[in-house]
Amino acid sequence: MVVDGRVVTFWTAAGSGDDYGTVTDLAAIPRRLHGLAAPVGLVLPELDPFARVDARIRASGNVAERDRGFLLDRVVELRKKYADLSFVLPVGPVHGDANVGNVLRDGSGRAVLIDLDGFAHGPREWDLVLTAMYADSYGWQSGEEYRAFVDGYGFDVMAWAGYPVLRDIRETMMVIWVGQNVGAEPRAAAEFGKRIAALRLGASRRDWALL
Repeated sequence: MVVDGRVVTFWTAAGSGDDYGTVTDLAAIPRRLHGLAAPVGLVLPELDPFARVDARIRASGNVAERDRGFLLDRVVELRKKYADLSFVLPVGPVHGDANVGNVLRDGSGRAVLIDLDGFAHGPREWDLVLTAMYADSYGWQSGEEYRAFVDGYGFDVMAWAGYPVLRDIRETMMVIWVGQNVGAEPRAAAEFGKRIAALRLGASRRDWALL
């Protein structure tokens, strides 16, 4: 509604905030979302996987210059690889940060997808890669859970040749996010050091903490 020339919106809370959905819920919601056509007149921003990344790296004042330089160089390389990808799913509306942590149950028990600030127009594979990584690289979700996700959505992004590129982009963003918090969050410095060492050495990610 409009009040004194200002647009006012009303929102219903999506549950209590601590009743999360499952990966099966996560498969079903993006599947429905990805089947939608954007309404005429709705102009969504184009998905930019690297939005604000360079600025965030440079703003990480408590991160060593050597590490910032490494991350900036890695982003340059990943931008080139992303530009060369051949996506197999049709482009359209995407959530932008589809992961099980953004699926809550409302008061009726219905699973809803929250955190819509990254909603955009882009490749649907982007909405599938986090769940794949959580099972594949970190063990945060089991193989059984991932198979349920694939069965529910109907496509296995890990079987696509471009998966490693999207995984590396997402992973690099996760490291940059932790780097921003070095000096402000007690656990961040140790976690950042562990993660960036894994990027440099190609080491296992199984000891990364779920922050």
